[in-house]
Amino acid sequence: MKSKFRQIALLGKYQLPQASGSRASARPILESIAQFLHTQGCEVILEKDTAANSGLSGYPVLDVKGIGKQCDLALVVGGDGTMLGFGRQLAEYKVPLIGINQGRLGFITDIALTNFEASLLPMLRGEYDEDHRVMMHAKVIRDGHCVFDALALNDVVVNRGSTSGMVELRIEVDGNFVASQRADGLIIATPTGSTAYSLSAGGPLMHPSLQAWVMAPIAPHTLSNRPIVLADTGEVSIDLVAGRDASANFDMQSLASLLIGDRITVRRSEHHARFLHPRGWSYFDTLRKKLHWNEGVA
Repeated sequence: MKSKFRQIALLGKYQLPQASGSRASARPILESIAQFLHTQGCEVILEKDTAANSGLSGYPVLDVKGIGKQCDLALVVGGDGTMLGFGRQLAEYKVPLIGINQGRLGFITDIALTNFEASLLPMLRGEYDEDHRVMMHAKVIRDGHCVFDALALNDVVVNRGSTSGMVELRIEVDGNFVASQRADGLIIATPTGSTAYSLSAGGPLMHPSLQAWVMAPIAPHTLSNRPIVLADTGEVSIDLVAGRDASANFDMQSLASLLIGDRITVRRSEHHARFLHPRGWSYFDTLRKKLHWNEGVA
């Protein structure tokens, strides 16, 4: 039985970590995956920067926009950060993504590199579970004008400066005043991002099927300021009232410097990321494996 997918884009990290801590070329790994896809009757397309930096040649090359318009599957090799970056860029094109884990945690890149052929073979034939992940659309508003606009799949984080004290933030939800907080920062996280920075700040884990966000303060001055789960149907507004050198981070991959008086607005994006998992995939299996639950239990 031939592959369900005709044109598959191969995207990945350019340098991959080794156990010794040194960096290894990604080319042999990407080449072995490309050759496997070719044996399954798929046309392999390399993402432009992946091809340029890995040195892999012999395949057609497209930028991310071209991949979005032409390919019917994206195969991402790397860690969760790599998957987040390409997931945001390809969301508007509705291209599904499969993640091959070459990172450390792998909450959203769940196919092991050591056995990728066995996992990919049935998926290419249409045997997979599809998982849609909500995204955020955030803006930085200054003097009534949008000065920064970004999507986030994990989280939007307002942070204090590295050498300054706390920031003071005024928070509204759908125009309703919630609180003024003094803290090191504030996290607005999707269910996907609930296993990232929000978890370190004491936020809850949220199943990816939930239509919700978690709002978690970072080291708040008042300990009664606790994480809260919100419906993702409205708008969260965060005003920077005080604090030097503050910034807003989007998936920790793009950054906007903030000035006093800036407003960060967060709404649910019209786009969502499409992840494909091996048949029988379970979010709870992922949590149990990655968070080492039940270790040592007979």
